[in-house]
Amino acid sequence: MNHHILTDTEMVDMMRKAGLRPSAQRLAVLRYVGNSHSHPDSDEIYNEILHGFPSLSRSTVYNSLHALVEAGLVRELEIDAGNRHYDLAPQPPHAHFICRGCGTIFDMPLPDGFAPVDMQGFEIDSVDVYGKGLCPACTASPTDTKLNTNIKNTTE
Repeated sequence: MNHHILTDTEMVDMMRKAGLRPSAQRLAVLRYVGNSHSHPDSDEIYNEILHGFPSLSRSTVYNSLHALVEAGLVRELEIDAGNRHYDLAPQPPHAHFICRGCGTIFDMPLPDGFAPVDMQGFEIDSVDVYGKGLCPACTASPTDTKLNTNIKNTTE
């Protein structure tokens, strides 16, 4: 999938429109989630933005992620059991694929015309579609490297 790199001005506008105060830390978290396209977890986000905020705490990252999720700017992905990953929310609908070999999470297009079933009386606030298997690199690699438990998150 082709990704647009968001400017700080665009991200500040997004936060303001969502009713969220654009603090420097929130902006850094949104910038990393929105522009890395790697579906990072909170540890990756913390480690990547720490250099810009030497006194940054993990709690600040968790609180920023929570606020961004509540504001509808970031989505939590629960594709990797026991580990939440994050993706920019305001983008075209798409699914995700996680490789069981290397742990990489990829964006995956949805089939044309995909829509959740209308269920009378239910309020659906989220539909998540995930694929799991092996990516081309792991399919082509020797068997002993498959099903690696080290998780790495990138997109093509």
